[in-house]
Amino acid sequence: MIENVYSITPQQINYILELYNERNFQRASDKCFVTQPTLSMQVKKAEEMLGFLIFDRSSTPIELTQTGELLIPVLKDIQHEYSRIATLSKKENGTYKEQLRIGVIPTISAYLIVNIFEKVRAQLPDLQITFIELKSEELVVALEENKIDLGIMAGPYQGRRMRVVPLFKEEITVYIPSSKSPIISPLDIEQEQPWLLSRGNCLRTQMIHFCSLNENRSEVDSWNYEGGNIDLLMKMVDLNGGYTLIPKFYDLKNKELKRLLDPKTGEFPAREIIAIMPNKSIKKESCEAIIRIVQLYYGTKELDRGLLVIGWNGER
Repeated sequence: MIENVYSITPQQINYILELYNERNFQRASDKCFVTQPTLSMQVKKAEEMLGFLIFDRSSTPIELTQTGELLIPVLKDIQHEYSRIATLSKKENGTYKEQLRIGVIPTISAYLIVNIFEKVRAQLPDLQITFIELKSEELVVALEENKIDLGIMAGPYQGRRMRVVPLFKEEITVYIPSSKSPIISPLDIEQEQPWLLSRGNCLRTQMIHFCSLNENRSEVDSWNYEGGNIDLLMKMVDLNGGYTLIPKFYDLKNKELKRLLDPKTGEFPAREIIAIMPNKSIKKESCEAIIRIVQLYYGTKELDRGLLVIGWNGER
């Protein structure tokens, strides 16, 4: 039995993990560039060598068995170690060029990528970086499934096998041209039309909770727009009145922002931007280099005093 266990191949591990991600044989085989019968046969061989079923094929989509649930984290660790071996070999042969996949939520990527581009290119010239825009929940899933190497989003986040690093705090301000006061409270805008980001954007959730908005308010308004484009939301405010919330570091091109004060606490709403990476990462050094660049760039731009941090799920 022990010898059989050790006979499971890296390819079979890859098939099992892809099937776990897709929960469908055809989609998993397409991702692995093999036929569906080939993938099915190799997964079955692995199960026979292990002596237990990994997947319950009677359900649709297929599900893990109880033992399969315990096996998946182990296989992920093994796959990670194989990747480390391959990286060491390429480095020794002088053929290694690291590729880093960074997931960023849209309301951060809108300014962060441009701001750090020159510094990253100067300090990490041999690093190939791909930035991927993902909503918060999508980003977490992509990290867990090893589809990205580093995530940048609004906190908080707690997850097994993940390391969380604070990057900076960012005040959430309000764009409302109709108001002349530099500081306003949620009570001042409760009768105004809110222009919201689409569902799934964390800034929308923060806006709804801090301003005590009705999630379904748009159903009673004569018309509404929900989107993921902050510039368009500001144009809707310009054309139709109302307001929208804007992260302070967003490039506004001379548009005036108002500070939003919580009358109960005397604080201003803010979000904490964090980086998330696997505890075991073969790209740890590159991820940490990116983290340092971001921390240094934004660390001196905002004082933390007087800020009320709101989580991406609306929690304070």
